[in-house]
Amino acid sequence: MTVFKFTIVFILLYGLLAGCVMNNNVESEEQLLRETYISELNNKEREYFVYLPKGYHSQQNKNWPVILFLHGNGERGNGKNELDFVLTHGPIYEAWVQKKNLPFIIVSPQLHMFDFDQRGLSYIDNRKFSDIPKRQVIGVPNRARAMSSEHEITREKSVINMQDIAPLLPLGWEEVEVDLLNILNKVSTNFNVEPGKVYLTGMSYGGFGTWYMASKYPKEFAAIAPVVGWGHPDFMAPIAEQKLPVWQFAGGRDNSVDIQYFYAGIEKLRELGHENIQFTVHEEMNHDAWTRVYGSDDFYQWLLKHSKKH
Repeated sequence: MTVFKFTIVFILLYGLLAGCVMNNNVESEEQLLRETYISELNNKEREYFVYLPKGYHSQQNKNWPVILFLHGNGERGNGKNELDFVLTHGPIYEAWVQKKNLPFIIVSPQLHMFDFDQRGLSYIDNRKFSDIPKRQVIGVPNRARAMSSEHEITREKSVINMQDIAPLLPLGWEEVEVDLLNILNKVSTNFNVEPGKVYLTGMSYGGFGTWYMASKYPKEFAAIAPVVGWGHPDFMAPIAEQKLPVWQFAGGRDNSVDIQYFYAGIEKLRELGHENIQFTVHEEMNHDAWTRVYGSDDFYQWLLKHSKKH
């Protein structure tokens, strides 16, 4: 009887130990967190998303690259119950909603509304919480249909003289640049971040914000990728001096941000001796060229090739 009891206890202990070993080999699942901060703009509490990739918790000694994503004009909000609109597009949509296995910590704040909900903009006035894409337990939701455009695929003459062109759209990410730096610092403190691999990308309004932040803080980032938002030549000198890698994207049929304005900034970088530049035009696409950009593997592989210069 004693031998029998001992055998039972041994089997149970062996099973528990084996289970622990197996669990240690199981890769942890992705996680989407809502982190809080106090905005320097109005001293109010807001939230931002932090996406933790598959394996983050099971590889505790690993440091992970970071993507800071700046959304477009249609995803503005109060940083609280409206934060989920940020999930509509971009790397965080690909990773969390479409379950694309991206080996990055993705940081996605929300730009203040300011008064854009009082300007009669249909894409803000008519947006609904029910339209926000949801992560499904099994499978992924269908992607939204591509935007249509009446523009023909023709190349108009580029605007070279930008002296009379405003460098930014009104009330954009430049208004919260201190918040963005504070958020990045907080993420670097609280999570396992690879400090040499912090990347910046944004679409539309966020594309303009990407150029702005890169110009002001070129040493903070390992590479930048502005999507359907052009960069003003006045922003290019610090980017060229730091030799910050750039991949610019545009839509050839974009009827929101005219492709004529994309070339002057790129040419300025070339004039300043900056060679690590790529410029991709998706000729047949409208303003939503971001869907192809952020849905591709090449984009993320390109980011990972770059590390910050010290």
